[in-house]
Amino acid sequence: MQVKPLVIVTGPDKRLRFGWWATRLMLSVSGLRACYVTPASPYYPADVAGVVIGGGDDVQPKHYGLGGDAGARYDPERDALELEIFRLAFARQVPVLGICRGAQLMNIARGGNLHQDLRPLRSHTPNRNTIFKIKDAIIEPATRLAEIFGHHQLRVNSLHNQAIDDIAEPFRLAARDRDGFTQAIEHPQHPFMVGVQWHPEYLPYARHQRKLFAAFSRAVKISRNTLASDRREP
Repeated sequence: MQVKPLVIVTGPDKRLRFGWWATRLMLSVSGLRACYVTPASPYYPADVAGVVIGGGDDVQPKHYGLGGDAGARYDPERDALELEIFRLAFARQVPVLGICRGAQLMNIARGGNLHQDLRPLRSHTPNRNTIFKIKDAIIEPATRLAEIFGHHQLRVNSLHNQAIDDIAEPFRLAARDRDGFTQAIEHPQHPFMVGVQWHPEYLPYARHQRKLFAAFSRAVKISRNTLASDRREP
């Protein structure tokens, strides 16, 4: 029996780990094993072939050159851990899926920044946070996400008050909402590096969100790279 490839899912040190449980289910359905990594448990096996950077508290503004807190909670130990893991995955061509905070952290790690508080800036999208579909994500044409979803528009949920502002190279815009705020980014030259602002793990009943995890799974299975080493043959 073939062993499923292993991916890590990063997240907070909390007793109730709804994001981890939901993500693990979606990964399992997609043919992957998952291991949860937190600041209190930062260790992972050598054969990790993919990374999911999960949602949670806002990234500290100091990481993108701003001050203040916009009434947010921070987790500096988690910031440090995930920045290290992401930079390693980026350098070693390991597939990455960033979810909400994860997408923001990916952008920050490459020198981009964030809108600290979207609430006073929204006009056409709601400020209410919910795991249920509440707004549209408009997919950019000729992107990886357009290929994955096969649609130019999706209904998605919303659990954030921050969002990507300036997109860092080498990422490109992959989706936006009706206020024009970034809803997804992707690295067009990487085997799979996609960050989405919504929470696909909370939408297992939505076929298009399962497609996103299936695409990530295919990239993990094709890749011969791990966080420990590059296993590609010469």
